[in-house]
Amino acid sequence: MNDLLVAQSVSKNFGNFKALNKVSIAVPKGSIFGLLGPNGAGKTTLIRIINQITMPDEGKVLLDGAPLQPHHIRDIGYLPEERGLYKSMKVGEQALYLAQLKGLSKSDAKERLKYWFDKLDIGEWWNKKIQELSKGQAQKIQFVVTVLHRPKLLIFDEPFSGFDPINANLIKDEILQLRDEGATVIFSTHRMESVEELCDHIALIHKSNKVLDGNLNAIKREFKTNTFEVGLQTNAPEEVTKIINEKFEVLPATFKNLNDDLKLNIKLNGTTTSNELLSFLTTKAEVHHFVEVIPSANDIFIQTVKNN
Repeated sequence: MNDLLVAQSVSKNFGNFKALNKVSIAVPKGSIFGLLGPNGAGKTTLIRIINQITMPDEGKVLLDGAPLQPHHIRDIGYLPEERGLYKSMKVGEQALYLAQLKGLSKSDAKERLKYWFDKLDIGEWWNKKIQELSKGQAQKIQFVVTVLHRPKLLIFDEPFSGFDPINANLIKDEILQLRDEGATVIFSTHRMESVEELCDHIALIHKSNKVLDGNLNAIKREFKTNTFEVGLQTNAPEEVTKIINEKFEVLPATFKNLNDDLKLNIKLNGTTTSNELLSFLTTKAEVHHFVEVIPSANDIFIQTVKNN
């Protein structure tokens, strides 16, 4: 079986409010799966159902081919957006307690905690209370206790909240390494640049419905418009623009580059190739910039939400 987690037509109501409407997703093994959507779309409800914090009204969830059962909680590591550490407890004491709740013996927990505390250079925090740490420091502790028991499935909900760029990059690299070591990751965030860097597959939920899902590169290919950013050096920008406009569709351009060039977005028709466009442009001006416009995850997110 190639999918570690499968949700089949999952629905959930809270009174008269439908939080999820027959949502289905399939998370491939060894992937980082972006679960995306605006605030209130239903993402957190689905995550809570996967963690068995709440139960679906309809549909079912399978983990490694089997319906979710209480014992599966040991196969899942969950880092919630709203952090859940006890502020008055010491870091080491709390980490040991949470590790044992996930099924580790005290000796195994100590050994694994030493590995992670050394790796993240946070050993001196062991006897500090959570309330003595900054938000980012507490976030590191929460990350460690999430991954400590080496679960099959890791669920990170806004994992970079509270981190400066250096520590965000550190945790990003750790997530990628965990994926490379065999973990499957569900990653929920509003930071689309993180989706670009991390995710292989995405699903977009909007107003309780899944409106888009699939391999991220395949989705980008579906959304691209055969448009190219072009930067040209010319002494006659208006004349060159007119000539190009007679042959191609020219759109407003907002990209940035280092040169004070004529900037155009040029959309090709179905018959002209990019090589033919480039050859044509070189006869009209000096080409400094020539890049196909590939829609970003942020572009796809905004366009899909607006269309729905």
